[in-house]
Amino acid sequence: MTFNVSIFTIFPEMFPGLLGYSLAGRALQKQIWNLNVVDIRAFAKDKYFTIDDIPYGGGPGMIMRPDIISDAIDSIAFPNARLLYMTPSGTQFNQNIARELVSLSHIMILCGRFEGIDQRIIEMYTPYELSVGDYILSGGEPAAMVILDACIRLLPGVISNTASLDEESFSYNGGILEYPQYTRPQNWRGREVPEVLLSGNHKKISDWRQQQSYLRTKKYRPELLNGDKNGEFT
Repeated sequence: MTFNVSIFTIFPEMFPGLLGYSLAGRALQKQIWNLNVVDIRAFAKDKYFTIDDIPYGGGPGMIMRPDIISDAIDSIAFPNARLLYMTPSGTQFNQNIARELVSLSHIMILCGRFEGIDQRIIEMYTPYELSVGDYILSGGEPAAMVILDACIRLLPGVISNTASLDEESFSYNGGILEYPQYTRPQNWRGREVPEVLLSGNHKKISDWRQQQSYLRTKKYRPELLNGDKNGEFT
């Protein structure tokens, strides 16, 4: 099943952007996933292609108009597609949500700009609101790329060695951080590779990796050990 993606943006030239390179780019060429970019400005009502207006009640900035956004969304005739909206107030994106998203056949991502979109779009279309962190971006486009990059690499045929996906951070050992990794040279600037990794004893190596994974998580992300790690996709 091909993973279909539609993006609503006022900057269609931004896509595929980073997603046109490396794993995601090769997967796009192979049609493992498809990209459809919809220019919101194409649905503007005036000759100036205006898509925003001042907020009712006053305040700084501009708000994207609901009539224009709705026309853009309604132009996509995929009744089973799931609409996402990138917003700082959304559920924080994580690996579990990425797995849920790639199980869908079609997702649509609305990228806001300025001070955001008219609340009536949220009320009418009930998008799944997502955030990529507690910081503010210039628009939803970079956040959409982050989410898509995380999703696309999970699709069958994108990564040849799928076993590597099981040992990554947030997938390994119940969803905690991955253990430290080493390669050649064995001695680098006086720093040696841990002896257990050279032993050839797979049981000892596995035990060491699990221990290191736990210690690393306890040091850097202790909340993951308390079960506070898994957002839910709804």
